[in-house]
Amino acid sequence: MSQVVDAKGLACPQPVILAKKALSGIEEGIITVIVDSEASRENVRRFAESQGCTVTAEEKDGEFYLEIAKGYTCAVPGQTGAPARQTGKKRAVFIQSDSIGPDEELGKQLMKGFLENMVELEDSELPSKMIFVNRGVFITCFWDETIEKLDELTKRGVDIFSCGACLNHFGISGKLKIGEVGNAFDSVQTLVQHENTITLG
Repeated sequence: MSQVVDAKGLACPQPVILAKKALSGIEEGIITVIVDSEASRENVRRFAESQGCTVTAEEKDGEFYLEIAKGYTCAVPGQTGAPARQTGKKRAVFIQSDSIGPDEELGKQLMKGFLENMVELEDSELPSKMIFVNRGVFITCFWDETIEKLDELTKRGVDIFSCGACLNHFGISGKLKIGEVGNAFDSVQTLVQHENTITLG
């Protein structure tokens, strides 16, 4: 029997934290995490895979059951998983608004110019992660020209996350056009683990 973690109804980032505690408590084995939202399913899956585990997910009556294998060959019987991508880069960009500075019109032009010119950097100069929070999530939902440039960055290995709680707050959860939905645990982990963080907004 695998250990069961019931995280239904819990807000971000509690499902990830509970999964982390359960995985920390075993050397090897399988845990099953139950969540009731797609955002929580993806957050838990991404965290577990970042720890080298294999994850399989099944939906039953609107609930998601994530079976996470740790240790051994890290595989659920009959399943194979792709290893988590490691870029080796230790820089992050933390974007907390859709504008830079007090003048909103100028600030949006500056933000647009900064993000769209990142594609001119060498691969070795790019950050490994970009995190969009607060009004920054409007960029990953509605700024089509900038989104095209951000898509180029993802193809070059940059991971892009938008705060799930922020998307929900503004009522635009279904509008995300680039990257993945992130959570507070992702953001804290990124800020702690990365040696250099650029903050904009």
